Amino acid sequence: MKFFIDTANLEQIKEAQDLGVLDGVTTNPSLMAKEGIKGQENILKHYEDICKIVTGDVSAEVISTDYAGIIKEGEALAKLHPRIVVKVPMIKDGVKAIKYFSDNGIRTNCTLVFSAGQALLAAKAGATYVSPFIGRLDDVSTDGLRLIEDIRLIYDNYAYHTEILAASVRHPMHIINCAQLGADVVTCPLSAILALLKHPLTDSGLAQFLADAKK
Repeated sequence: MKFFIDTANLEQIKEAQDLGVLDGVTTNPSLMAKEGIKGQENILKHYEDICKIVTGDVSAEVISTDYAGIIKEGEALAKLHPRIVVKVPMIKDGVKAIKYFSDNGIRTNCTLVFSAGQALLAAKAGATYVSPFIGRLDDVSTDGLRLIEDIRLIYDNYAYHTEILAASVRHPMHIINCAQLGADVVTCPLSAILALLKHPLTDSGLAQFLADAKK
């Protein structure tokens, strides 16, 4: 399973890259705003800065919600760097745009997916990635992990090449569960990735080894 980090923070991206397990980055306007990045020129430059750090795909999200606007923004984003993947919302014009991008060699990440039907449409349109938001489903008392399971079954039934990118991941068990269910990618905060390192028996065992080494 691939590990993406969901942030626009360059320091966190570099830390994840240096750890040796990072496969890519996902961002969105909210994450950009959180880092104080404003204005289209600054946002585009920030995407380029991210691409200089990582060796994998970088999802860059369009803001437009109409077909022509999505196409215009998406083409501009794709020209920034070969590793840019255009992030498109799961709406009618978004699906149409994904088909256009697919036909023209531009990779896409269909975002804000909350149902198997939406994931099926994204795959039919040729999306490179589909992003089901499991944490947000959990927030409304719906089983987000069941959605991953359903999408995996559908994609395997018809040999779709679209990768399942589990998003809105909140904690390390989400990562483990998604790996068990066959998600191709997980995107999450750095804290969730680092939490996978921790186990009390590792800590106690290391402490014992170090204590014995001093004797």
